[in-house]
Amino acid sequence: MRLVVISNRVPAPTAATGAGGLAVALREALSRTGGIWFGWSGDRSAERALEPSVVQASNIAFTTVPLTDDDFERYYCGYSNRVLWPLFHEQLHAMEYRDTYRESYEDVNTYFADVVAARLEPDDFIWIHDYHLIPLAEELRKRGVTAPIGFFLHIPFPPFDVFRALPKRRSLLRSFFSYDLVGFQTAMDARHFADAVTREIGASVGEDGTVAEMEGQRVRFSDFPIGIDVAATSHTALASRSTDTGQRLTRALRGRKLVIGADRLDYTKGLVDRFLAFERFLEKYGSAVDDQMIYVQITAPSRENVEEYQEITRQLEAEAGRINGCYNSIYWTPLRLIEQQVPRNTLLGYFSLSHVGLVTPLRDGMNLVAKEYLAAQTPEDPGVLVLSSLAGAAEELGDSAVLVNPYSADEVAEGIYRALSMPFEERRSRWERGIEVLESNTAEIWRERFLDVLQSCA
Repeated sequence: MRLVVISNRVPAPTAATGAGGLAVALREALSRTGGIWFGWSGDRSAERALEPSVVQASNIAFTTVPLTDDDFERYYCGYSNRVLWPLFHEQLHAMEYRDTYRESYEDVNTYFADVVAARLEPDDFIWIHDYHLIPLAEELRKRGVTAPIGFFLHIPFPPFDVFRALPKRRSLLRSFFSYDLVGFQTAMDARHFADAVTREIGASVGEDGTVAEMEGQRVRFSDFPIGIDVAATSHTALASRSTDTGQRLTRALRGRKLVIGADRLDYTKGLVDRFLAFERFLEKYGSAVDDQMIYVQITAPSRENVEEYQEITRQLEAEAGRINGCYNSIYWTPLRLIEQQVPRNTLLGYFSLSHVGLVTPLRDGMNLVAKEYLAAQTPEDPGVLVLSSLAGAAEELGDSAVLVNPYSADEVAEGIYRALSMPFEERRSRWERGIEVLESNTAEIWRERFLDVLQSCA
């Protein structure tokens, strides 16, 4: 068996990969069987490529093609990120549908299929990733590909009453039936998918809720919550505590408790709502904590050329300045906004030194930051995870985290205070339950479980 992984972007063979990351899990799977990792190179060119660029690294062929400027604007920025991304995250106010976006999305999937189909072998297993490439299996089947094809959706699948806001949605749903196996992050996402295919295109779903059939086509589907490499993450975090950056953070805190958030800049992360919730925390509990804690929010820049994301940056900067202006003193600034990419090992060290991890997206497929935060803690003095109930991770980590509604400033404020004042015995007990969950479903276990089920479809 040879594995073929297809994703929108392909990492460079020489790129550094963080411990426990998705790229590591997929690369390890490819190295075991040999195979191809195919997708967009990240480059743009005047024309599409008739032949891909191939870089051989051991037994893995990193195989890439460029996109044209039009492909980038309409397939990637347009349909993928202005239509499917907000739709699947239940942010309909941000959805901007155009027929030209959809046409480009379908056309780029045809382009990918044309290039990769010629490089497939009869005994291959194909694993396609994420919302950019939903129609790809259907295009491969049109080209005579009979190999087992699996698909994994890394973002949420929305409820049907949200999904039906998508124009011309039936063709997208029908394309799922060209897969042998479709994986989702949570059981709720799988139920939403089953509801959509039954109500919109008349598919039948078996009693066990894992097989859908329509017009002679059959697809298996289930939840496969993605995990991390717990041991490697914990080791990196512990090692980073004693580095220069870790020691500087310890000195800068001067005994204060650290509340930390770390997110890619995106409206789905609810960062403005989080700042307003922190302001509510200061209103309600400020006299109790005074200058004994500090909230540090790290935001990694994302899609900096998109106006919506520039506006989020402006809002965060304005809210941070306003909140600090109201609550700071000559000896204390309660909120610090760090607008830059922080190396992963450094970030894990910060997690390890913190008392509260604030992970409150408005909606998220999984959110591996929540899992990494727990893995970075030490049993001697574990921090507490305050987690959005609307993140996929909440389905697994509910007993180990303080769950909050990210739309409620009062709930988030109360969650922060509860976490800061939680006694050691409860913190330790919650952390132990969380680690047990993480160790039962690592990135390797996630990968092998999916591939085992896909192989059984052959």
